[in-house]
Amino acid sequence: MGLPPGHKFPAEKYSLVRHCLEPDQLFEFLPAPPAPLETIALAHDPAYVHNFVAGTLPAQAVRRIGFPWTEGLVRRTLSSAGGTLAAAQDALATGFGANLAGGTHHAFYAEGAGFCVFNDLAVSIHFLRREAAIPRAAVIDLDVHQGDGTAALFASDPNVFTLSLHGRNNFPFRKQQSSLDIAFPDQTTDDAYLEALARALPRVFDFNPGVILYQSGVDALSTDRLGRLALTPEGLAARDRLVFNAVRAARLPLILTLGGGYSNPIHLTAQAHAATYRLAAQVLSATDGERRLQHPAN
Repeated sequence: MGLPPGHKFPAEKYSLVRHCLEPDQLFEFLPAPPAPLETIALAHDPAYVHNFVAGTLPAQAVRRIGFPWTEGLVRRTLSSAGGTLAAAQDALATGFGANLAGGTHHAFYAEGAGFCVFNDLAVSIHFLRREAAIPRAAVIDLDVHQGDGTAALFASDPNVFTLSLHGRNNFPFRKQQSSLDIAFPDQTTDDAYLEALARALPRVFDFNPGVILYQSGVDALSTDRLGRLALTPEGLAARDRLVFNAVRAARLPLILTLGGGYSNPIHLTAQAHAATYRLAAQVLSATDGERRLQHPAN
């Protein structure tokens, strides 16, 4: 990706997560295909898509994304979105699909932000609806940072429900309006978080979506240097179990994306991400067979 030394984006966590999961033999790992530009343009301004790929975005727009523009960044971005598209097709075919990247929920219609270029969640929803695979969708976003881009992209769409549980005082500092927002004060602990999530989840399933997209960021951990909440690994596992049990009870397909995580040391983030994917396979697998995991090519 061409990141300069000291850049705060933890690019190394992606390979660490995969290495955590490989010994389990629960998953089949597939290199994520690049998303077609015309599919990305279902959710984004075609001019923005073109200018990013061509490297002609204004410098201010590149700074807002947070990465220096490189051809490697373009390849990785297209692969990340393509992984969620492939996971969406896996989910409809088997009930569960996962991308070891994605969850880029800060990307808006014509701009990126917060390490997010294209909103893979929105792209996948538009793709599934174009293919007439689903009439309605719901996004459960439990990253510590509000899914502001996702909220804005679907603000006027009656067929998409967006839920975001996030830190009140954290980025983005100008929040958008999700279908349901729950904002926590700094240092919120397991019990308060889990109680709020348990109250919120029935609203998601009462919406009768055809698919659930889960942005499963683990930056609510107390060890996260950007998170400001105080969840334990056990609390995070309980969070995931609430989501997965509700999805299984509703008999809905689930698309799982990675989201954020910035613990110090970073292996704590990788372990937490891996625990989410491992639990998803255990709860949602109809058989003991392998589950497919899309991942960006190294």
